[in-house]
Amino acid sequence: MTSRERVVTALRRRIPDRVPCFAEFSPAKIEEFKLKYGEAELEDVFPLDVRYIVPEEKTVAAKYQRYYPEELLHDPRFSISRWGIGSLKGSSYHFTKYVSPLQGKDLEDVRTYPYPQVSDFDWQGFAQKVEHTHASGLAVAGLLPARGGAIWEPAWQLRSQEEIFLDMMDESELAVTLFDKVAALARELAQAVVRSGADILTTADDIGTQRGMVMSPDMWRRWIKPRLASVIAAAKTANPDVLIFYHSDGNILPVIQDLIEIGVEILNPIQPECMDPAEIAARYGGSLSFWGTVGTQTTMPFGRPEEVKAVVKERIATVGKAGGFLIAPTHMLEPDVPWENIEAFFAAVKRYGAY
Repeated sequence: MTSRERVVTALRRRIPDRVPCFAEFSPAKIEEFKLKYGEAELEDVFPLDVRYIVPEEKTVAAKYQRYYPEELLHDPRFSISRWGIGSLKGSSYHFTKYVSPLQGKDLEDVRTYPYPQVSDFDWQGFAQKVEHTHASGLAVAGLLPARGGAIWEPAWQLRSQEEIFLDMMDESELAVTLFDKVAALARELAQAVVRSGADILTTADDIGTQRGMVMSPDMWRRWIKPRLASVIAAAKTANPDVLIFYHSDGNILPVIQDLIEIGVEILNPIQPECMDPAEIAARYGGSLSFWGTVGTQTTMPFGRPEEVKAVVKERIATVGKAGGFLIAPTHMLEPDVPWENIEAFFAAVKRYGAY
């Protein structure tokens, strides 16, 4: 099987030749890879079966600058996304402080905010990357360019978490307007990703902490579920065969059945620090495939190579015993992950992953 065939087969809950796998390398780990392997590509050395691809943002218009003070605009750490959301770089690649352009604004500001349009993203370049990746035999997970999420993430980043929670508690028209604006754009973006040929539509909203959800399940069902359902339905209209991937860190057990009901087919990452992957697979394996399960807070940075191999073996034997599994670390490989643990992960997949 090609990698693409392997991934699609597994994520349709059928049995491929072996368990597909993936790992995302942080910039620090990519530099370490280059020192070891020179000009080689990651896929030349490790059996990575899928590639994430995201549509690139076109140049951000100056219209968003009016939402920020001058001192921020001149800070070299500060940038503005195509959504107009500000970011201040932190100490590591993905440690970012968001600056919300709609924080403190009123309903009229939310209505008239210059939300991005589908044409603000490079779809021709995205489709070319998809085609090139398919030609190399890999599957494509197309990322929804919605600020790391689908509904919740872009909405709170625009408004700020503190204020959007207050808006939701008040059942305010402002909250309805903001979520509806975000959902309408997410539907269009999802269709554009799918029409560009992606095998998997990657949606995400971090709604979990390791102690529970960031909001009550009922609040999630009131505000997020129907809008996420509309995004998934739009994607399936564009291509009924596209696979729907959903990411949330943390413990989201209370809403897994809801996600199944609205069309989610792949759940990621199933953090073993707060959810038991074997239990989740036993309970929901008839309806979901699973992507992840190897802890990047525990096993990958702090385990010995033999412990990494043992975890991989156990996950394949439990979560992946009947297909429906793509094994991966639950987050990107951070600078503190020993290189020998990365090698141990892939060696174990090779040793134990054949069906």
